[in-house]
Amino acid sequence: MNTAGVPVYTVSQVNGYVKDLMDGDPLLAGLLVRGEVSNYKCYPSGHHYFSLKDENASLRCVMFRGEAARLRFRPANGMRVVAFGRVSAFPRDGQYQLYCAELMQDGRGALDEAFEKLRRRLEAEGLFNEENKRPLPRYPRRIALVTSPAGAAVRDMLRILGARWPLAEVLVVPVRVQGAQAAREIAAAIHRVNNRADIELIITGRGGGSREDLWAFNEEAVARAIYLSNIPVISAVGHEPDVTIADYVADLRAATPSNGAELAAPDQVEEKARLEQLSARLARAVAGRLAAGRRELERLKGSRALRGLKAPIQDRRLAVDALRRRLALALRGEVDGSRGALAACRARLPLALRAQTVKKRAYLGRLSAGLDALSPLKVLGRGYAIARRGEDVVSAAAQVEAGDRLDVLVADGVLNCVVEGKEERTWR
Repeated sequence: MNTAGVPVYTVSQVNGYVKDLMDGDPLLAGLLVRGEVSNYKCYPSGHHYFSLKDENASLRCVMFRGEAARLRFRPANGMRVVAFGRVSAFPRDGQYQLYCAELMQDGRGALDEAFEKLRRRLEAEGLFNEENKRPLPRYPRRIALVTSPAGAAVRDMLRILGARWPLAEVLVVPVRVQGAQAAREIAAAIHRVNNRADIELIITGRGGGSREDLWAFNEEAVARAIYLSNIPVISAVGHEPDVTIADYVADLRAATPSNGAELAAPDQVEEKARLEQLSARLARAVAGRLAAGRRELERLKGSRALRGLKAPIQDRRLAVDALRRRLALALRGEVDGSRGALAACRARLPLALRAQTVKKRAYLGRLSAGLDALSPLKVLGRGYAIARRGEDVVSAAAQVEAGDRLDVLVADGVLNCVVEGKEERTWR
């Protein structure tokens, strides 16, 4: 092609010319456009970017921060609106767009209406009821990810699960998450996973996108597959503001796929810290019990009953000795009195007094023998024994049971015994 004598324009000049043409068109300077919001995004700068679409076409739109501050509602994907603004070209990209000055609601879009219709019907059937929600396993051993194998979402989930809980085995079940066949593939994959006995948790979802991109998770087939699943299901679809029918039916909704991985498994660092804390508490509890046991042992070691089992016998021996001394003094006084009387009467009644003296001596001997027979030591010496349980003397079979420990006192020591059985008898 010969360009001699023909003007050659730069891309910037062409784009600038188109912009000037559009800016000079009074129709495009201020017009109302009705459509359905799609691909809506609000950036930190405060500017709003979205598209308006109908059945056949789509128009890029931008609403700057100043105009957006006057909005009385929050735009959302699927919402039908009427936008007022000017159409112009952006020279850098060569694309034209609608610069919105005002935005007004114009009823619901087709997708929004379909979403609400299905949501109300499934809710009436009870698919969203809390009592149907299954608890998630605290320490899952095998997790199935029903998602696209090529997206960033699956990589994020695998990375987070590997870092938080590497003990879990992760099975990626590849499906399409966008398009006409996506819902059917997702539902079929959930049914297949339920046929396995080793899977304990399912995470299904995808990364962010427009309302249309996420629509597979608003299909009834996916909702019913999640509801019929015997395995707990986490729905992790899109970004935090995105809500799908799958979120309502699932046992747990995650704001994002990454959040789904965080909710699915515990953090190994936190679990290790918790186990260390429990171990320390257990060690303190055991040490406390041992210390209390030692104190109780020291107390028992110092008790009088353990210091000497002969102490009760010694106490009674001292009592017997005291009684013996008192009796001896009484008898000695009586004998002395009798001797004086005998001396006075000996001359007159020598034979009678001598006989009386013999009788008294015999009586005294009987008293002494009887007193000696009452001594516990004499009883032990004759082959008998005294059974004690603690500080109490056992005098009847009804006082003990099989398995009780007894101390049996004999003449030369103590026998430590265990009652194997008992037989009650009446000795006559």
